Amino acid sequence: MDDLVKALGMSGVSKSQVSRLCGELDERVGAFLNRQIEGDWPYLWIDATYVKTREAGRIVSVAVIIAVGVNTEGQREVLGLKVGASEAEPFWTEFLRSLNRRGLRGVKLVISDSHEGLKAAVSKVLKATWQRCRVHFMRNALAHAGKTQRRMVSAAIGTVFVQDTAEAAKTQWRSVADQLGAKFPKLSALMDDAENDVLAFMTFPMAHWAQIYSTNPLERLNAEVKRRTNVVGIFPNDASITRLVGAMMLEQNDEWSLNRRYMQLEGLQTLCDTPPTRLSAVAR
Repeated sequence: MDDLVKALGMSGVSKSQVSRLCGELDERVGAFLNRQIEGDWPYLWIDATYVKTREAGRIVSVAVIIAVGVNTEGQREVLGLKVGASEAEPFWTEFLRSLNRRGLRGVKLVISDSHEGLKAAVSKVLKATWQRCRVHFMRNALAHAGKTQRRMVSAAIGTVFVQDTAEAAKTQWRSVADQLGAKFPKLSALMDDAENDVLAFMTFPMAHWAQIYSTNPLERLNAEVKRRTNVVGIFPNDASITRLVGAMMLEQNDEWSLNRRYMQLEGLQTLCDTPPTRLSAVAR
């Protein structure tokens, strides 16, 4: 902080001034991350990125979990942030319960990478459908094919996602899995296991498919987190991670609030648990 202030042409800052600034920032970030969540949020994206911190004299990698939701008005917000030592089920369960305690409701679909702990927590806490990120799945699938065969495999699986209905997609999925099975038995087994999770998005309104089949809406956000945290390198503790990333999320949320609606309203009201309030006619 002192080096930064001097680079701006000023004389520097004292430790007490830095502490005061950090305290003020912690207060703002804390208020943002603990605010009440109002309304229904049918779609929830969750992803993790990793940063380095010091713990008991050692340098360890910790997960920074970010949750972004879209409400029934089509507006997007950062709903939660948590720093933890692992991505085991208890960690995910507590994170989701903390969102519930703040008022999260109406979640119908959770989109994430394939974390068994998160999948179990989603079923237990939110009782929502889980969508396995299609982009991450394709990376896992192509790992079972040789370099010269990956384009063919990608094109074959891609035929599934151009289908117009969930039923047609499932039929095509089975056909592709059977065709690839003889040459790529491990890939075929992967497709057998992942079918329902990768195609879950197709049971929701078609107008939303392009946004809910993957964690792409979080990728740009995570890339910016990595860019800013890489400058720091190694954090002194978890609180400093929450301070920096939380301030970024607060800034991003303010920016989103000024932008146009993120998702089309078409179909969103059908996912709402709370019936819309209708005003009775007033006699003239």
